Amino acid sequence: MITADDLVAKVLEYNPHSDTDLLRRAYAYGMAAHEGQFRRSGEAYFTHPVEVAMLLTEVMLDDSTIVTALLHDTIEDTEATYMQVSEQFSPEIAQLVDGVTKLTNLELSSVETKQAENFRKLLMAMSKDLRVLLVKLADRLHNMRTIKSMTKEKQRQKARETIEIYAPLAGRMGMQFIREELEDLCFRVLNPEARNSIMRRFINLSKENDDLIPRITEDIRVALYNSGIEARVTGREKRPYSIWRKMEEKNEPFSRLSDIYAFRITTDSVQDAYIALGAVHQRWNAVPGRFKDYISQPKSNGYRSIHTTVSGRSAKRVEIQIRTREMHQVAESGVAAHWSYRDGERAENPFAVDPFHWLRSLAARFEASENPDEFLEHVKLEMFQDQVFCFTPKGEVIKLPRGASPIDFAYAIHTRIGDSCVGAKVNGQRVPLWTKLRNGQSVEIIRAEGQRPQPSWEDMVVTGRAKSAIRRYMRDEHRDAHIRLGREIARVSLGRVGKKPTDKALETAAKLFNLGSGEALLAEIGAAQISGSELVQTLYPELVKSGVSAGPGPDEDRVIGLSPNQSATPAPCCTPVPGERIVGIAMPGRGVLIHAIDCPILEKFEGNDRRWVDLRWTADSSLACNETKIEVAMANDAGVLGRICTLVGEHRSNIVNISFTARKSDFYRIRLDIMVRDIEHLTNVETALNADSDVAEVIRFRDTSLCELADNDGGK
Repeated sequence: MITADDLVAKVLEYNPHSDTDLLRRAYAYGMAAHEGQFRRSGEAYFTHPVEVAMLLTEVMLDDSTIVTALLHDTIEDTEATYMQVSEQFSPEIAQLVDGVTKLTNLELSSVETKQAENFRKLLMAMSKDLRVLLVKLADRLHNMRTIKSMTKEKQRQKARETIEIYAPLAGRMGMQFIREELEDLCFRVLNPEARNSIMRRFINLSKENDDLIPRITEDIRVALYNSGIEARVTGREKRPYSIWRKMEEKNEPFSRLSDIYAFRITTDSVQDAYIALGAVHQRWNAVPGRFKDYISQPKSNGYRSIHTTVSGRSAKRVEIQIRTREMHQVAESGVAAHWSYRDGERAENPFAVDPFHWLRSLAARFEASENPDEFLEHVKLEMFQDQVFCFTPKGEVIKLPRGASPIDFAYAIHTRIGDSCVGAKVNGQRVPLWTKLRNGQSVEIIRAEGQRPQPSWEDMVVTGRAKSAIRRYMRDEHRDAHIRLGREIARVSLGRVGKKPTDKALETAAKLFNLGSGEALLAEIGAAQISGSELVQTLYPELVKSGVSAGPGPDEDRVIGLSPNQSATPAPCCTPVPGERIVGIAMPGRGVLIHAIDCPILEKFEGNDRRWVDLRWTADSSLACNETKIEVAMANDAGVLGRICTLVGEHRSNIVNISFTARKSDFYRIRLDIMVRDIEHLTNVETALNADSDVAEVIRFRDTSLCELADNDGGK
């Protein structure tokens, strides 16, 4: 195990004025606190905090962060308390340790909504002191290095969480060496066959090109020497996961990838970097379309470098990165550069960005987000995308994710400009709004005061800001109609258990759904985000369990043909109603399911006559209401949805639930759960809807997935 002397010596290499007594006391305190604890591998537990601390010395972090790494599990896993750590060391260190503990307790790979809510908490905690995240990333890196001692399922769970959240977060924070190793360790767990395949190809390449990297490195050094540039040149093969991702993105085999090898030139100044670029392009042919200048246009995490791909020795395409030493420090350690020490002093790096800027802007932008899943989607979009740099007509640079459209560009400038966008010019030429923008293009947004966001825009944009603005406008635009529709659905749904949608009942339900008001609840119901049955289940779960209903009586009293003690229920796949021919299928443990004679599932039971039950409706079966489903394709115009709901109501039919199955720029497809007396009543409703000029199609909905479910339960 790494000793206290080893750790102190490592810190003193970059910080001769380090408080070595503080480091030794923290080492001793952590070792004593974890005494008798062991990891799954059988090692003493304290080996883990020490390894995490050593990882952070690689980016030359301050004493407080190193001490936090040594103590990061004490409050969670030992008898040590927050107050004890504060008294023994300092309130700053206690806060950092407590922050890491809270991050550890967030199970980010849990159910999606919980994952979204927890990730919001993670970002809020990080925005207070980013060193908490630096310790957590080092903690996760060491855990992934030693993951083999976990069960296979636990390995996959942690690897998914790491590659979805922590690796992109490390990249967004600029800590490339952590991001790349995390990705590769996850790749080893999640797709070992693919990784092994790439490794085998690397081995074959090495045999074919035994000394290719040293030879190309020497070629670059000679070219720089001839241009009078002193620089450090290194070369390497890219990591397997990086190769795999490029194969997936470009849909190309391993043999056709052009940048398996990467070389880096590190110069003393920006001027030397550009001279080095000229020397490289003079010596080898540059590959068109493979040049990026992140020195003149840095990434938002502070990354600066020139990227170019050239045809090198033996016509091998190689990627070359050119940057200064200070840029290289930011490229490797990212935000950690803000706490880095050299010769006992905080090292001011002119290229490092404010580490809190992105987090604070993200937190402010989505702090009021009502939907946790939407929030998580926005954050992932912010983290995962590569960037393109476009210009306004006045020359202002707008940074966008790769794949962004002119609509994203408009919203990046201001929400008002995005809302009123009707067209765009790229490099002076009119282009469709779905055009994907490329680096260096000049974009001019064409506006009209009467324009409003369109539903189809959501499919054209990739930025969280644009998606959020479009969705918010759509919710507000249709809010009144949704509230009216939601009130009707609530009335019918609650009426089935003998209750009414009073203001008090709606306010109570709104609180249970974490919504601000009863109107907000009705809007969610009308927008098909919450169903009527969910409302009833939330307010009156006991009534649902006991089967209390104001609707029709037991289904076995409405059909003829059942044996004594046999129960019957309508099949969810075809939802038959009185007046249409029916047949029963006996389902072990579930009674008899009543199917319409044309239900697709009946084919599955051919040849199994014992399961069939001859049924017919009673004479008075149509006196009560029966629930069934229809699907309507309608024009996406103002007032159409309200008119459809009115037509259904005018025909004495109630809408129990409504859901949107497709939202396009020109039409919506909605599914209505409605109550009808019989097949004649249903036909009248369908006829009235078909007669509307804005309705393209009305069909009886058959849920084939539920047919399959029923078949799997008993069709053998």
